[in-house]
Amino acid sequence: MDTNLLLGLGEIIKWVGIAFSPLLLLPLFLLIMPSLFHKLAARISGAIDRMTGWVLAAAMVAAVALVFFQLTDVLLAYAYGWSRTWLSDLVIYAFATMFMLGAAAALRDDAHVRVDILRPRLGSRGRAWVELAGLYLFLFPICIRLVALTEQGLTRSWLLLEGSRESDGLPIVFLFKTLVPAFAILLIIQGLSEAIKAALILTGKREEKPTNIVEANHGA
Repeated sequence: MDTNLLLGLGEIIKWVGIAFSPLLLLPLFLLIMPSLFHKLAARISGAIDRMTGWVLAAAMVAAVALVFFQLTDVLLAYAYGWSRTWLSDLVIYAFATMFMLGAAAALRDDAHVRVDILRPRLGSRGRAWVELAGLYLFLFPICIRLVALTEQGLTRSWLLLEGSRESDGLPIVFLFKTLVPAFAILLIIQGLSEAIKAALILTGKREEKPTNIVEANHGA
């Protein structure tokens, strides 16, 4: 692969990310001037949620592929004694694709496991503050750091078109490694949407949806 072309493309992607990074401050501006920013913020959040839905569809396809590849691998290995590294690679790559691409949708749908014992006892405003604090103190910094750490290794992997170390493995390790920064970037983008929703709740521009069956029944 052309080194200059790849490095140039990587530099463009990097600067695009830097150019859009001020959007991470939008929820904070929304808290300060809700009447000025709430319509724009709501549109951006809705667009992000729809995009995450498209990515979730890809994750679902990977989940179906995972079941097929795993079943095929097991049947061939135990019924016919036939096993290949590339088939095992397909199982691993399908699982990684499902997990990495589906993480943002899990964040959108509040499906991640939470260890915060105080959040369920707080009101909607308290939960919104906890959400904002968690996003800005943990999710955003960790994901940005993850993208920065993988930049050089990913560039090297693409330059070499890195493949499997096994002779019969798949020659697409460079694509596999690309899932890591993609995972972090998707979480950052969806995290922005969640921060906007929290800010909208705090400014009275949005009502919090019930987070469990008990709350839903109580609201009814």
